[in-house]
Amino acid sequence: MLYESMLLFGVLFVSALLFSTLLQQRNALHLRHYLQEWLFLVVAVYFVGFWTYGGQTLAMKTWHLKLQSRDGHKVGMARGFARFLLTWLWIIPGLALAWGLGARHWMLALFPSANILLWALTIYLDPDRQFLHDRLAGTRIASTAPAPRQVPQSTSSSNA
Repeated sequence: MLYESMLLFGVLFVSALLFSTLLQQRNALHLRHYLQEWLFLVVAVYFVGFWTYGGQTLAMKTWHLKLQSRDGHKVGMARGFARFLLTWLWIIPGLALAWGLGARHWMLALFPSANILLWALTIYLDPDRQFLHDRLAGTRIASTAPAPRQVPQSTSSSNA
């Protein structure tokens, strides 16, 4: 996720620059909510597009991972978008809880962090060790790593 975040930073930077330039945003608060909506849309197009038209983002290619449907087929647009929305469950419930309880200072980080930890532990609910959002979306992450090459054993013995 860290590598994906670094790549996504560049995409979001260029998208925000484009937005600010085209709409002549002179202040960070001016059109702030529209910028947030625009960036959410860019992130959705980034992930759903890569998942739908190849099953892999650049980071997933690097780590030899591929998104596919539970039965091993290509992920469609609706399923990819459903997975994208469900992945927000890593963060949103913790943030909503912190907001609802009026959390301050370190508690603002504690609730979302606990949410992330609990969501990560959902792999133990699935026999294939897939995350809950994948199970709900009907997707799975599969390895595309090439099989390790077998080095033939030499049958000749050496005389010492």
